[in-house]
Amino acid sequence: MTRKVTLNEIVNLNYEKISNKIGEFLVSKLEEAGAEGFVVGISGGVDSATTFALAVKHVGKDKVLPLIMPDSEVTPEEDVRDAKELVELFGLKPHVINIAPIVGVYKSAIPIYENDEADKVPLGNTRARIRMTLLYYYANKLNRLVLGTGDRSEILIGYFTKYGDGGVDLLPIGILYKNQVRRLAVHLGVPEKIAFKPSSPRLWPGQTAEGELGVSYEQVDLVLYSIFDLKIPPEEVPEATGVPEEVVRRILDLHKKSEHKRQPPPTPPLDIVYEARG
Repeated sequence: MTRKVTLNEIVNLNYEKISNKIGEFLVSKLEEAGAEGFVVGISGGVDSATTFALAVKHVGKDKVLPLIMPDSEVTPEEDVRDAKELVELFGLKPHVINIAPIVGVYKSAIPIYENDEADKVPLGNTRARIRMTLLYYYANKLNRLVLGTGDRSEILIGYFTKYGDGGVDLLPIGILYKNQVRRLAVHLGVPEKIAFKPSSPRLWPGQTAEGELGVSYEQVDLVLYSIFDLKIPPEEVPEATGVPEEVVRRILDLHKKSEHKRQPPPTPPLDIVYEARG
């Protein structure tokens, strides 16, 4: 009989121990790089809030620069307000850069741009890549590292922009599933309205993660945990988790199709060069 897997099993962790171990990781990466601190983008969502809180707690607020980078044409004011309140809650000053003018320059300069609806996806990914370049501008100027905010759920299903929010120096919460991140956030003092806010990259108006993916993060975490942690065969996952078979297939398909996002750019085999030497 296939064992039963529940969300409670996934989230039942010692979050103080996790926090401390991730803190040791952050400190060691700063020392290895000879960097003076971190730069992190704050969106008003749970992943960036948790990453920010971990950095402040373990390396000190003087070594953490939070950047809030809304697009005033797209980003809900609630998210900007939550991001500012979070930064102030942890004793820092919010640094806000409205990227709407930068996006506007891209739209006016790209010959094949049609309109915001027809170009929704490439334009949304451009917003993510603009934010990446701003983070690295500050990181380069101030000798800092860019903290990534992706969690394990998003990494495994490829729900991030390649060379956008995926373009970072390290991923401190990349070992935690979305629902684990939510519990860690609360443990670290992140307000519950942020910790349990529905996730969204906010790359275009009305976008939500679960709406775009067509599955809930509870289902994503149950399926991924069953397959990658418990090594349950995929065909047994519906019985083990209660997640419908078609949803399991959808999540596995997302993982397979996003493999290129988790790998460095491929190159041809070196044998080509060796053989060319005769």
